[in-house]
Amino acid sequence: MLEIFEYSFMVRAFAAGAVIGILAPLIGSFLVARRYSLIADSLSHVSLAGVAIGLLTGIYPVYTAIAASVVAAIIIERLRASKRVSGDSALAIFLSAGLAVAITLLGLAGGFTVDLFSYLFGSITTVREVDVLHIGILGIVVGGAIALLYKELVFVSFDEEVAQVSGIPAKALNTVLVVLTAVTVALSMRIVGALLVGALMVIPVVAAMQIAKSFKATIWYAIAIGLASVISGLFAAYYLDIPAGGAVVLASLALLGISMVKK
Repeated sequence: MLEIFEYSFMVRAFAAGAVIGILAPLIGSFLVARRYSLIADSLSHVSLAGVAIGLLTGIYPVYTAIAASVVAAIIIERLRASKRVSGDSALAIFLSAGLAVAITLLGLAGGFTVDLFSYLFGSITTVREVDVLHIGILGIVVGGAIALLYKELVFVSFDEEVAQVSGIPAKALNTVLVVLTAVTVALSMRIVGALLVGALMVIPVVAAMQIAKSFKATIWYAIAIGLASVISGLFAAYYLDIPAGGAVVLASLALLGISMVKK
């Protein structure tokens, strides 16, 4: 079974996947605590529009996906904070708008391509060295930011109003969190796919909540489940010749089912 690691593209896929398996549930833990889980799905659709822009203009699609998702994340957070539009409504608007823009641009570009499908569903064979580099840098940035702001992020996630009254810059922290989410979503598309990346941010966290007794324990369990899902999903994708994203999410669903079995 270890002959899988004789292929450089699989080594790159596992390296990038391991980082994503840690980051997605880590950020997802805070999103679930805030009942803001659907932002990952909304940003994934916006990222898809960014990919379409990249394919249409000849720019590396990951860069345009990151730019589009970060801008959308900031606008969504501003709308939510202003209370002019409810959080759920803002997410629904951007989810639909992102998909509509992507479909329109792809029509102008001449329709679906092999590259697009790799971003839609994830592809272990298309992970490049530059993707691993970007994801590695992201891991350092996100891990460092959350370690540095952990207490404040927990406070804001569970009681934003009290945190703000206590002098914690809740608005700035919320913006940091959604921007980190946006970048993670955009970079995760190579492994999980735009249509399924939100699941990797939520399902491991929900599974962890079934067995953990504290928020910190939930984060650690979620990371372990996320890693297990990515690793087992990549093995399944290689040996069964199926899309990586679907295999990873199905693995996480299986672990969720196990976590919900009553002892």
